[in-house]
Amino acid sequence: MNRLFDFLRRFLYGRYGNDALGFATLIGYLILSILSSALNNLILMIPALLLLIVYFYRFMSKRTAARYQENQVFLRIWGGVKRFFTHPIAFFKDHLHYAYFTCPTCKQKLRVPRKKGKVRVRCPKCGTEFIKKT
Repeated sequence: MNRLFDFLRRFLYGRYGNDALGFATLIGYLILSILSSALNNLILMIPALLLLIVYFYRFMSKRTAARYQENQVFLRIWGGVKRFFTHPIAFFKDHLHYAYFTCPTCKQKLRVPRKKGKVRVRCPKCGTEFIKKT
C-alpha cells in the first residue's frame, strides 16, 4: 500500500491540483450530468464530459503559472457575481438610513449615516480619512 502512495506522490508532484475554477468546473459537470440523466438527454452529456476533461487537464497540468492566472481571472469574475447577489440585499435593506462609500486607499466598503451633511469618514482598516457628503 505504501508503494502505491509513493507512486501517486511522485506522479502528482509538480502538478497544479485543484482550485476554485476546478471546483466550479466539477460542479458544472455534476449539474449537467444529473440533468442529462434526469431528462434522458445525451446531448447534455457532451458539455458535461468536456467540463470533466477541462477539470482533469487543469488538475494534471504542470504549467502552474498559467493555471494560477486562469484561476485569478475566474475569482475576479466570480467575486463580482457574488457581490452582485449579496451586497444589494444589504443595500436595499437599509439604503434609506445609510450611505455606502469605498475607501480610496484599500477599497474597503464603508457605511455611514445618511442626512448628516459633510462627514469625515475614517477607514477602520487602513486609517485613511476623507470627507464625503451624505
